[in-house]
Amino acid sequence: MPDVTPEPSEPSAAPESPLRLERAGAVLTLTLDRPAVLNSLTTELLRALFLALDAAAEDRSVRCVVLTGAGRAFCAGQDLADPAISPPDEAARASGAAPKDIGHLLAHFYRPMLLRLRSMPVPVIAAVNGVAAGAGANLALACDLVVAAHSASFIQAFSKIGLVPDCGGTWLLPRAVGRARALGLAMLGDRLPAVEAERIGLIWRCVDDAELAGEVGTLAARLAAMPTRALVETRRALDAAQQTDLAGALDHEQALQRELGFAHDYQEGVAAFMARRAPSFSDR
Repeated sequence: MPDVTPEPSEPSAAPESPLRLERAGAVLTLTLDRPAVLNSLTTELLRALFLALDAAAEDRSVRCVVLTGAGRAFCAGQDLADPAISPPDEAARASGAAPKDIGHLLAHFYRPMLLRLRSMPVPVIAAVNGVAAGAGANLALACDLVVAAHSASFIQAFSKIGLVPDCGGTWLLPRAVGRARALGLAMLGDRLPAVEAERIGLIWRCVDDAELAGEVGTLAARLAAMPTRALVETRRALDAAQQTDLAGALDHEQALQRELGFAHDYQEGVAAFMARRAPSFSDR
């Protein structure tokens, strides 16, 4: 849900899509492209994001995805002006108009997009170039690695409009920073600077603003050249281990190592190591 109010702007012609796609080798960059309203989320943008992620998942030439925002923000959360969620005005409420069903929005747009994002067969990097608020903050945190500019910030402002964290926030926050910090962030809705987000382990790294694009580009290229399938199984194993005991985690590790041990990338990795050459990974 939204969390910062975009500056007023004059209506302008909408672009063909609120999501911009760019390819650089094996790296696909998805840019939330509604800069005039801080890339706030609409049903159109959520649908476009789901479809782009789904297409990337099917495209075996894609080996890393970067998610970022256009302009001065990463994402300000849900756009409350979107007809799918916009509440009735005071006059309409006085006449008995019913509010929109937020649960419907979450079930039909957020849930499928988040599940697709968390199950991507390639690593996903969030390049947080500015404020990430509400659903926008949790969209970033749902990615595998979050790299944020020094001027960026994260805001869980749901409580300010009478809601709970969504876009996976209730699942992501306590796993990232523990229950105490998760409650503080969610209940108070204070702005969390990127440097502090890195300090408490909420994100992977905070970098100087001018270095964000270069750092993310280097990281994406590095991940794209690594054994993709093993990286994705690492994500799945770490998530699964949060739901089991040590014995269960050991069983899962055993099953994964058995499977990966027969795969091309392990054989190639060992051969390259023994031959002192660079490996050429291809599994996905």
